[in-house]
Amino acid sequence: MSDGKKNGTMTPDELEYLQAHEMSRRDFLLDSLAVGGLAASFGLAPSMSAWAGIQPPDDEVVRIGYLPITDATVLLVAHAKGFFEEEGLKAERPTLIRGWSPLVEGFAAGKFNLVHFLKPIPIWMRYNNGFPVKIMSWAHLNGSGVVVGKHIKASNFADLGGLQIAVPYWYSMHNIVLQMGLKHAGLKPVIKAQGEPIAADEVNLQIMPPPDMPPALAAKKIDAFIVAEPFNAAGELLAGGKMLRFTGDIWRNHPCCVVCMNELQVTKNPEWSQKVMNAIVKAQIYSQENKQEVARLLSKDGEKYLPMKAKVVERAMTLYSQEAYGQSKAIQNASWGSGRIDFQPWPFPSATKLIVNELKNTLVGGDTTFLNDLDPDFVVNDLVDYEFVKKAMETHTGWENVPGFNASNPFDREEIVSI
Repeated sequence: MSDGKKNGTMTPDELEYLQAHEMSRRDFLLDSLAVGGLAASFGLAPSMSAWAGIQPPDDEVVRIGYLPITDATVLLVAHAKGFFEEEGLKAERPTLIRGWSPLVEGFAAGKFNLVHFLKPIPIWMRYNNGFPVKIMSWAHLNGSGVVVGKHIKASNFADLGGLQIAVPYWYSMHNIVLQMGLKHAGLKPVIKAQGEPIAADEVNLQIMPPPDMPPALAAKKIDAFIVAEPFNAAGELLAGGKMLRFTGDIWRNHPCCVVCMNELQVTKNPEWSQKVMNAIVKAQIYSQENKQEVARLLSKDGEKYLPMKAKVVERAMTLYSQEAYGQSKAIQNASWGSGRIDFQPWPFPSATKLIVNELKNTLVGGDTTFLNDLDPDFVVNDLVDYEFVKKAMETHTGWENVPGFNASNPFDREEIVSI
C-alpha cells in the first residue's frame, strides 16, 4: 500500500474506478424486478408450461452471463483455461452484466444457457414465477462480507442501528446472513424510502448493484454494505472501508452463488449438460488449487473478466488470517480453517433446507406468499439436479481437498452457524 493511501488519498486509477461506477436510477429500477415479478415482465403466467416457448438456441454453444464478482470464478476459469473445449464444446466469451435483475432477465429470455445466481434467486424464479431453472452445482463457498464506511464506528452488528445498508438483491445469501446478524443483535431490518427517519433499533436495507457499492460507501450515500468479492476488497482498498465480519465466519462454508441451467435444456440435451458440468468441476478444482494465479487471470491485469486490478482480486481471494483481521473481529471462528473464498461443487441438501427456512423469516421487497407453504424437503429434490455434478466429481478428483470436507461422508453435512 502506498504512502498516499495511508494518508487517505487515492491513486488516479482508483479514483477512475469510483467515478466510473456511480449509481444510476436505471440500476435501481432493474434490480426492483424481484418486487414486480419475472413472469409478469415477460407477459406470462407464472407456470412452467408458459416458459416452454422461450429457450436458449439449439446450437449447443456455451453462452455465459455473469456479474463481475468472484462468485463467477468457475465459469470464467472454465472458459479461460479451455475446459469447455476439452469437452468438445464451443464457448463464447462470457458476457458481463452489472446487476442481478438484468442477468435473470437475460437467462429467462434464452440469451444465456449457463449462469451463476445467488442461491435464493432460483427459489424465487421457480416457485414464484414458474421458471424452469435448475441448480446444477454450487459455484463456490463463502466469499462475502460486511464492510462499513470509514465514517462509521462499528465493531459488531449491534453498532449498525440507525444505519443504511446495501444488499445486492432481496433474494440473496447476503440479505439472509445480514438479517441473521442484525436480529441476533436485537436490531430490526426495515425497508424505507430514502429520507424517511430510521429509528435507533432499525437498519434500513436497499438494493444496490455490487459495482456501485464501494463508490456509494466512499460518498457516504450508504453506511455499510454486504456483497460478494472483490467488492469487499475494493471497499477496503478503494473506499477506506473496514471489514466488519466475513459471512463465511458466520455460516461455515456456506453457499452463495450456484451454477444454473434451464431445466428444459438439461432434459433435452443431457449429453451437453454433462460435458458442461465436467468443465465446471475441473474449473472448481483448478480454482481451489491456484487462487493466486486465478485472481490475476480474472483481473484487469489478466484476461479482464473483472474490472479490478490484480491487487484487489488477489486480496479478495487470498487474504484471510488472524494476523490480518483478528484484531477487528472480522474472523471469530478461525478454527474452521475456511478460506476467504473456496471452491467446491457439491450442492449439499442441508444448506438448501436452511435457506428455504431462513427465507421465510427474512424481510424482502415484494410478494412473499409463495414461501408460506414451500416445503424445504420438496425444494431439495425439485430444484437441484445432483446427477450431472456427481458424475463429474466421480471422474475428476481434487474437490475433496477443500477445508472442512468430510471424506467419510462427502455428500452430506451439518450446517453450522455462529453469529
